[in-house]
Amino acid sequence: MAKTVFKRKIYDEILEWKENRSDKYALLIKGARRVGKSTIAEEFARKEFKTYILIDFAHTSKAIMELFDDMYNLDFFFLQLQQLTGVRLYENESVIIFDEVQLLPKARQAIKYLVADGRYKYIETGSLLSIKKNTKDILIPSEEHKISMYPMDFEEFLWAIGDEITVDTIKILIKSKKAAGNIMHRSLMRIFRLYMLIGGMPQAIETYLEQNNLQAVDEVKREIVDLYEEDFTKIDGTGLAGDIYDAIPANLSGNASRYVLANAREGARAEKVRELVPDILSSYTVNIAYHANNPGVGMALEKDAGRYKLFTSDVGLFVTLAFKDKNYTENVIYNKLLSDKLEANLGYVYESIVAQMLTAKGNNLFYYTMASDTSNHLYEIDFLISTGNKINPMEVKSGNYREHKSMDIFCDKFSSRIRDKYVVHTKDYKWENGIHYLPVYMVPFI
Repeated sequence: MAKTVFKRKIYDEILEWKENRSDKYALLIKGARRVGKSTIAEEFARKEFKTYILIDFAHTSKAIMELFDDMYNLDFFFLQLQQLTGVRLYENESVIIFDEVQLLPKARQAIKYLVADGRYKYIETGSLLSIKKNTKDILIPSEEHKISMYPMDFEEFLWAIGDEITVDTIKILIKSKKAAGNIMHRSLMRIFRLYMLIGGMPQAIETYLEQNNLQAVDEVKREIVDLYEEDFTKIDGTGLAGDIYDAIPANLSGNASRYVLANAREGARAEKVRELVPDILSSYTVNIAYHANNPGVGMALEKDAGRYKLFTSDVGLFVTLAFKDKNYTENVIYNKLLSDKLEANLGYVYESIVAQMLTAKGNNLFYYTMASDTSNHLYEIDFLISTGNKINPMEVKSGNYREHKSMDIFCDKFSSRIRDKYVVHTKDYKWENGIHYLPVYMVPFI
């Protein structure tokens, strides 16, 4: 069966590279395993070039791997490559794809000389690119234009299921600051909850379209989670990196003001975790929100690197992780989640999807906590995003959205720095007392 190729927004970014940068730079597409990097690279090559060669370093022949041992004579290199692959290359009209390039560091190092040669274009895809053992013995080429690929966002999901109407509807509602009304809002929330359950991994969406069975989708997602956990052992043989990933739902459901290491492994040292975090982030399997010590424009300059929250990069995988205590997540659980009838506080699920949507829009994630003057209670703003020289605080609510003490205190304290205020919830849109009460499905379009 032919692999389904979904419409992806990153295609336009790749096209921009081809038209404006490909003479001087190879394109490096970074992203998590199974996010669709190889598929979009090959689809682009097929549509935009006369011919292409795809070298998958996870499955290619020893003969092709050995070509990279000696790159001195590029004429002979290209001659052998064409002979071994059976594909003819045309100057300025062909592209060579290095898939999973991190598995052969010598190939990545060769990009410098291949780009300088100028005959062909080059696209690299890779995961876990910053693992020290994959880069310590090579010269990282500066001739790379890097772009990031994330799980399919809500709009891409709607394209995949054949829905060409919903996005335009939501955009009109936002622009006019209008509520959808009960019937339409329930319909939009049901579609959005379906996206939350399936997530944005192309294989999960393809399984849903083929089988219309959420249990089958869950089994696919569990396979992806297992794959990630195998990758984490390459980062850290003790298994701590995998434990950190597995404990993300427990950390968020506990409403802690930071990631609690004890939820991952009792006795874990903060210094060890701090060493692992950069490599975990480089796998693109998690999103991180840092505590903003001084909320305002330029929060990255004053973030607290030791105080952060972790989210899975894909909400569908998050749901699977959250119910990992069973061998599979029964359809009854998925159906109750879909109809919003599961008896559980799902605020952390909504917080996770908001983190994913904000990241996909190019935002770095920050949050802020404030101590109460009269008790040990901490008030927290879930997300802070910048617009121009102002910031936009955002609270995420799955239940009672009318109570937002944290938002009120924060806005009193930093009133001169604030542009827009958002309470993200599961109810219909409302504008009241200077606050946008935003249904969660509107977040990607604000």
